[in-house]
Amino acid sequence: MPQSYKRLRWRRRGAWLWPTFVVATVLESALLHWLPVQGDATGWVAALLVAGSLNLLGVVVVGGIGGFVLHRRRGDLPKVVADDYAGMVALGLVATCLLVAGLVHRPQISDERADFAAQSRAVRDWIAVHGNAYAREHVGRADSVRLDVDLYRTCVPRPDPKRFLCLVVDTSQQPPAIKRDRSREPNTGFVPRYR
Repeated sequence: MPQSYKRLRWRRRGAWLWPTFVVATVLESALLHWLPVQGDATGWVAALLVAGSLNLLGVVVVGGIGGFVLHRRRGDLPKVVADDYAGMVALGLVATCLLVAGLVHRPQISDERADFAAQSRAVRDWIAVHGNAYAREHVGRADSVRLDVDLYRTCVPRPDPKRFLCLVVDTSQQPPAIKRDRSREPNTGFVPRYR
């Protein structure tokens, strides 16, 4: 078998790193979007950038070192092919780490969403009992921000756009404790003074 055929065979067997890189980056972007490793959500562009950066770092660091070690252990394997094999293993490691981190973070996201839903229900109930007709009519436009763990500030619009009905909700208790906030500024310009 001529040398050129051997080279062609190795190139065909070892040329899967970069197509795999593209596919892994797209799949990991979806994974980061639906199963974030931090916060409650990751946007598509941010997920694509994070996945691409981590994959590139994995291919360069783990793939480079792994390719060197693999080439030393198997002398018959060309360096390029060894680098490709090690790079693909690195891509698998990055995907596995992102999946595990997302699964570990999932219960925290579920708890935060349950807290947010509880405070939203509590505000609606409070407005139904204590709010005026305008507040009851506009409670669907309420705006909430998280101030701390189990502490939210929810503002309901009033006729004056600069003066909102704002409530501080503590979800660490059952039912959530609600206190009227003296500040009437909306959450868009609000700077917390509770800390």
